[in-house]
Amino acid sequence: MTQTSTGTATGTYLIRGAAILGGDAEDLLIRDGVIAERGTGLTADGATVIEAAGLVALPGMVDIHTHLREPGREDAETVETGTRAAALGGYTAVHAMANSNPVADTAGVVEQVHSLGRASGWVDVRPVGAVTVGLAGEQLAELGAMADSRAQVRVFSDDGICVHDPVLMRRALEYVKAFDGVVAQHAQEPRLTAGAQMNEGTVSAVLGLAGWPAVAEESIIARDVLLAQHVGSRLHVCHVSTAGSVEIVRWAKERGINVTAEVTPHHLLLTDELVRSYDPVYKVNPPLRTDADVQALRAGLADGTIDVVGTDHAPHPSEHKECEWAQAAMGMTGLETALSVVQETMIETGLMTWADFARVTSTVPAAIGRVADQGRPLEAGEPANVILVDPAARWTVDPHKMATMGRNSPFAGKELPGAVVATFFKGHPTVLDGKLNTPYRHEAEPAGAGSN
Repeated sequence: MTQTSTGTATGTYLIRGAAILGGDAEDLLIRDGVIAERGTGLTADGATVIEAAGLVALPGMVDIHTHLREPGREDAETVETGTRAAALGGYTAVHAMANSNPVADTAGVVEQVHSLGRASGWVDVRPVGAVTVGLAGEQLAELGAMADSRAQVRVFSDDGICVHDPVLMRRALEYVKAFDGVVAQHAQEPRLTAGAQMNEGTVSAVLGLAGWPAVAEESIIARDVLLAQHVGSRLHVCHVSTAGSVEIVRWAKERGINVTAEVTPHHLLLTDELVRSYDPVYKVNPPLRTDADVQALRAGLADGTIDVVGTDHAPHPSEHKECEWAQAAMGMTGLETALSVVQETMIETGLMTWADFARVTSTVPAAIGRVADQGRPLEAGEPANVILVDPAARWTVDPHKMATMGRNSPFAGKELPGAVVATFFKGHPTVLDGKLNTPYRHEAEPAGAGSN
């Protein structure tokens, strides 16, 4: 990618010759935060010209599942560092999970996260509200107050902990209907996973580690799709990891149940065979499964049974990972590697096109989160949330060179395809030439105003 300037106008960029969604090469003119024109042979006085031949233009990615850790866990990540990582990874919006400290279970906390995101300016930060007070699974949190807050929360989740009480889950599903919200369930029956360390199967038996059975995930999904059908509400299933889960979601969709599901990049590529190394970087919730599960997840994403890719970006301080397996925290980083892993597992295998990629990483996640100005088509008049990707690039993952504070990438030392060359957030280049540029600066938000 090369840049030239034809003047001094601010906020005007002419992207020349990018393959739109991997198709024909066209130009995009970005002016004042929107795509002003799309076509060939475009010109614009005063525009900064970006020569994008060989690059793919895509809508900015939207992560439905990110852990930014702030407030309270700034030793692991902050909104600033996490959103820098997101911008470098090609994201223009992320949904920040509620398991911070204090938990995001009140309007005050979600508004704090919302404000931190606006102050950082790298991506749109959409707080996820907790389903239950303190993630304790005993009492519904202030769902309505969070929905009506400046953060305008529409996704609610106790992620990291399953809402295992069926009565409470039913009430949550009923409640969020009032403001078109969705409950994102962490599907894990706790009584079936007490003390579990990895996937239950051949490898766990050989290693002598307590197993995490697939049925612990599948039984909750089966229950919850029936509850969603009963109350007529929206259900989203976090980080689907087993072949059986894919089949249950497929069954539910065939019956018209309003359920969506996500898969993480690491579950599309890695298997429980890696646990033989006892390297805690491979310890994650839900656990890495078998190759048969991986293939089923890829097929489910390709055929639309699984709707979106969610990173479940979960940074941890090094001391929480550089220890014995049994004592290690669960979780992996993912914002800066997601695009490359999906390219390797889904596009280079022929299972998906770049247009499909845009659907599962941008359009549908934005729709699930009800984020109106994200995941939009790359057409004139649409918000200029755009990324440029070099699909021919190859790079080796070095966690120490990443923007995230977390060094717990399971892809360390691995060569991956594809690189984000530029990220435009609201028409402003937050990333240029693969490096952080400058953040977008929001106008002051009026007191009591909702986010846009």
